[in-house]
Amino acid sequence: MLKQAEDLLARIKSAGSYDYDKIYKAYEYAEKLHEGQKRISGEDYIIHPLSVAEIVLDLQLDTDSVCAAFLHDTVEDCADKIDLAVIKKEFGSNVAEIVDGVTKLVHIPFETKQDESIENLRKMFLAMSKDIRVIFIKLADRLHNMRTLSVRRPEKQRSIALETMHVYAPLAHRLGIQKIKQELETLALLYLDPIGYNEVYEDINKRYGENKDFLDHATEKVKECLRSYNVKFTLSGRVKTIYSIYKKMYNQSKKFDEIYDFYAVRIIVDTELDCYTALGIIHEQFNSIPGRFKDYISTPKPNMYRSLHTTVIGTEGIPFEVQIRTWEMHRVAEYGLAAHWKYKSGEQAKQDIDAKLQWIRTLLETEKDTDDPDEFFRPLKIDLFEDEIFVFTPKGDVVNLPNESTPIDFAYAIHSAVGNKMVGAKVNGNIVPIDTILETGQIVEVLTSASSKGPSRDWLKIVRSGEARNKIRQYFKKEMRSENIAVGKTELEREIKRFGKQYTESQKNEVMRNLANRLSLPDVDDLFNNIGYGGLSVSKIAVKLREEFMRVVAPQAETPVVPVIEPSAPSRYERSSRSNAESVIVDSVEGCTVKFAKCCNPLPGDNIIGYITRGYGVSIHKYDCPNAQLGLSKETDKDRWVVASWSEKIDNGRFGSFEAVLSIYAVYSPHLIADITLALNDMKVAVTSISTRENDGDMLITVGIKCSGVDHLKNIIGGLHRIKNVREVSRGSL
Repeated sequence: MLKQAEDLLARIKSAGSYDYDKIYKAYEYAEKLHEGQKRISGEDYIIHPLSVAEIVLDLQLDTDSVCAAFLHDTVEDCADKIDLAVIKKEFGSNVAEIVDGVTKLVHIPFETKQDESIENLRKMFLAMSKDIRVIFIKLADRLHNMRTLSVRRPEKQRSIALETMHVYAPLAHRLGIQKIKQELETLALLYLDPIGYNEVYEDINKRYGENKDFLDHATEKVKECLRSYNVKFTLSGRVKTIYSIYKKMYNQSKKFDEIYDFYAVRIIVDTELDCYTALGIIHEQFNSIPGRFKDYISTPKPNMYRSLHTTVIGTEGIPFEVQIRTWEMHRVAEYGLAAHWKYKSGEQAKQDIDAKLQWIRTLLETEKDTDDPDEFFRPLKIDLFEDEIFVFTPKGDVVNLPNESTPIDFAYAIHSAVGNKMVGAKVNGNIVPIDTILETGQIVEVLTSASSKGPSRDWLKIVRSGEARNKIRQYFKKEMRSENIAVGKTELEREIKRFGKQYTESQKNEVMRNLANRLSLPDVDDLFNNIGYGGLSVSKIAVKLREEFMRVVAPQAETPVVPVIEPSAPSRYERSSRSNAESVIVDSVEGCTVKFAKCCNPLPGDNIIGYITRGYGVSIHKYDCPNAQLGLSKETDKDRWVVASWSEKIDNGRFGSFEAVLSIYAVYSPHLIADITLALNDMKVAVTSISTRENDGDMLITVGIKCSGVDHLKNIIGGLHRIKNVREVSRGSL
C-alpha cells in the first residue's frame, strides 16, 4: 500500500466519525480497478483518487463522500470491470448517485464541443439539485488536476485552465468554499497569463520585502487593543492572493499602490455581539478609510458569507483590512455549504441545505425549454458567475440580483405574476424608468395593474437575470403562440432569401420540416414558435438551415435572389423616430428603423453602409469603419451588409442635428475649458457632454456636440483650432 494511502486511512480511522471499514473497502476497490493504469505524468493512477479523497476529507464531508472520491473515475475509466449497479450493491445508492453525477458524459453524440461542454454542465447541475456532494467531489477532482497540470501540453493547459476560471472557481465561490476557489483561481491564472502572474508575484514580494515587519506589528497592535477590553479572540494575518490583486489591477485598472486590502487581519470571536464590539474597538484605535466598511453580517452574501470588513490606517501609514467574524461564520467562509455536513444534522440541516440549493433548481426550471446551448449558458454566467447587488422590498426583505439588474429583474425575482403585471417602479420612493440600473441598498417597489397587457418583447433586451429573461419567454411561449409563429416564420424566410438562390414554396416548406426534425421539434409551427419567443436564435441555427436548404434546392439554381428589405416587416423594421428613419435610405427603401453606430458616428457627407441586426433594425456605419471592413471580410457576415445612403431631404434642412464627438489635445491652461465652451457657444453649437484628462501638463478634452454633417463639423474644428494652447482637434467616437 502506498504511504499516501496509509496516512490518509490512518487519519480517517483516528477521526472516529467515519465508517472506516466502508471507506477502506472503497479504497481497495479503486486500487484494484485502476491497477496498471498510469496518469500522463507516469505515476500510478490511484494517486489521483487518493488525492481527491484527501481534499474531500479536508472539506470535512461524510463517509459516502470519501467513498465516492475513491470511486469517482471507476465507471468511466474501468467500464469493463464495474458499473453503477455494482457500486450501488456494494456501497449503497447514495455513493452510486454521487459517482454517476461526477462521471463525464461519454455516450451522447454532440455536434460541437461547446454543446458537449454545456450538456455536461446541465447534468452536473441536475445532479447537484439532487445531492450537492456531487459538486464537492467535482471541485476536489478539478483542484487536483490543476495541481498537476504542468505535465499536460500547453494548449491543453490553457483549455483546462480557462474552464476552471470560468466554471469551477465561480462555482466554488457560489458555494462559499473560499479555500478551493482561491487556489483554483491562482493555479488557472498561472497558465492563462503567466506574465501577469509573475508581475504580480514580483510586486507582492517587493512590497512584502519593503514592509516585512508591518503585518506582525499590525497584528500585535490589534491584539493589544482587544486585550485591553477583555475580548476573547483568535487573530491571524494574511497577504492578499495573487489572483485577487491581478483582478483588481487588470480588470479594475487599479495600480498596485491603490490596493488597500493587500494586508489583512482576521479576528475570530465567540458571538455576533463580540463582532460589533471588536469593530468599535478597532475604529477607536485606528483611523478608518471612508467608504471601506461593509457589514456582511446583517446582509450576508448569496454564498452565505458573513463577516464585518473595514479598512484602517496602520501606524506606518499603511492601510490594512480587518475582517471580524464568529467561529461559525469562519467555518462557513472556509467551507461554505460543505460546513453543514459536520456541524449540522437532522431535518433542520436538510431544510437549510435545500434553501441554499434553490438557485440551482430555479436555473434548471427556467432553462428547461431552451434548445439553444448559448441560451442556457448566458444566464448561467450572469446568475452564477457575476457579482450581485442587494436591494430591499418595501417590507425590508433582501433580494439579491445580478449586477446591473433593473426593476424588471426585481419584479420577476418576486414572482412571475408580479413581473407580468408590472407597469412601473419606484426606487427609494421615486418613480423611475423600468430600465433603471439598480444599486445595492435601494428600496424597490413594483407598480402593477390588473389591466396590464403583459411584458414587452423589448424587456428581453433590458433584463439582466436569466430568471427574468426566461419567465418573459415563458409568457410569450404560452400566451402568444400565434404571434410567435408569425414572427419566427418571417425571420426564417428572410434568412433563406439571403442564400441568393431561387426556390419554390414546396422546397421552402421541405427545408422548414427538415430543420424542425433536425432540432427534434414536433412540427414546423413549433420551430417558428421557438424562434418567435426567443427559445431559439436564427443566428445559431443558420448553418443547419443553409445545409438543409442546399440539400433540398438543386445546386443548378444559380439565379441570385436579391434580399428584399420590407419596411413593414414587424420584427426588424418597425418605424422609429422620423429623424433616424427618414434620414437614411437602405437598399433603396426609406423609413427603415436605423441606428447610428457608436464606433464611428456617421454624419451626413460620410460614405455609409448598413448592417442588418437581429431585432434592432439596421446599424449604420461609415464605410471605412474598421468594424464594417472586418464584417465585410467575414463570409458569415457578408449577407447582412446592405447598401445605404443619405436622403436628399437632409440637404433641405428637414432633419435636426446629428451627434459627433471631438477629441481636443491642448497645453494645460486654467481657462481652457471656458475658452472652448465659449467658442462653441459663439458658433451656436450645442454641447451634449464634456470630459477632461490631464497628463504631464497636457490635456485631452472630449466633447460631445450636435452638428448637421461633415461640412459643419469641419467648420467647428477650424474654429476650435484658433483657440490659444489648442494643438490638435480630431473627430472621435461616442
